[in-house]
Amino acid sequence: MKEVSVNGHLHLSNGNGTVAELDTHTNGSNGYAGHNGTSNGTTSNGCSSTKKQQTAKCTCNKSGSLENGSDTNNNQGHEKCTFHHDLELDHKPSTREDLLPLMSKSYRMLLSSLGEDTERQGLLKTPERAAKAMLFFTKGYDQSLEEALNGAVFDEDHDEMVVVKDIEMFSMCEHHLVPFYGKVSIGYLPCKKILGLSKLARIVEIFSRRLQVQERLTKQIAVAVTQAVQPAGVAVIIEGVHMCMVMRGVQKINSKTVTSTMLGVFRDDPKTREEFLTLCNNK
Repeated sequence: MKEVSVNGHLHLSNGNGTVAELDTHTNGSNGYAGHNGTSNGTTSNGCSSTKKQQTAKCTCNKSGSLENGSDTNNNQGHEKCTFHHDLELDHKPSTREDLLPLMSKSYRMLLSSLGEDTERQGLLKTPERAAKAMLFFTKGYDQSLEEALNGAVFDEDHDEMVVVKDIEMFSMCEHHLVPFYGKVSIGYLPCKKILGLSKLARIVEIFSRRLQVQERLTKQIAVAVTQAVQPAGVAVIIEGVHMCMVMRGVQKINSKTVTSTMLGVFRDDPKTREEFLTLCNNK
């Protein structure tokens, strides 16, 4: 909400041209009329006060403006108008494709900083290609668990362990912006609900296609499976190769990082955990 002045009275704007008049009382307490016209404050005698909604008109007197503040799409010429250019209320997050021009410009500046000629043939379109590649590498930010599951949760009287192992994983190290990759193994013990097998791989994809550290990625996958089917327990193991240790730094090309998260019976029952680890290690 934002305070605006209409006909000498203070109102609260909701950013779409509809306002509610501020209710100011002589005892200093105040409230405002909500979307249904009912005040959120009370008078000094405890009774609720009610104000009629009013529609504020555009006051910038620019040609092309629509009456009653109904111009919600075309803000040209209304840069200083409360109802047509309210950054706080009318701002809509950019789509990821909208970020391409700025990202491309940033990559071009990076190449120039390295002393490269960004106009030479080999680099002419590299900034745009690199920007698109980074959006793909981090596409998990645009995906949700609900979309990935797509209703593929089924009632089933099955209470034995389900394991899907060696799911390929690619991610980006958030410390150096270089890749790490490896394999994920997931096990869960159902409680009358099972998950479509491909959905486990999709869950891995959602959280790996982000800027990550392997430890957090492991936990996020386990928590997501728990949210999806509320099993008796979930176990996740990731074995990864980190290019920040291979291409730079200590440059140990054969090193691998193994992380695990055990929830529910996999944490509490050693035999259940041992069964999972045995199934994962079987070739």
